[in-house]
Amino acid sequence: MFLRPWARANGIDPDAPRDPSKGKHPATVYGVSFIMAWIAAHAFAIVVGHGPFPLLHWLHHGFVCGFGIAATSFAINYQFANKPVPLLLIDGGYHLVQFTLYGLILGLWH
Repeated sequence: MFLRPWARANGIDPDAPRDPSKGKHPATVYGVSFIMAWIAAHAFAIVVGHGPFPLLHWLHHGFVCGFGIAATSFAINYQFANKPVPLLLIDGGYHLVQFTLYGLILGLWH
């Protein structure tokens, strides 16, 4: 869905053949990403707390963490790195959705 706009914003040709000698093995990328996402979800649960909060509480905190912490941190870094706004919207939006989903999952679980 966002492959082509993301690749363009990063200066990557999505249609070019992939050189396996460049970059990391996909298993490493997905494995490390899974571990980092689990750590982020665990940290989110610690910050929000373990009370019997309503689902809206969890969703609200997920949105606030995704936008107010993750996306704004990307915005600061991208300003100094001179990255384009579309890339910020894709990458920041990903983390906004990620933390909101953490809120949804943890809210339904608790």
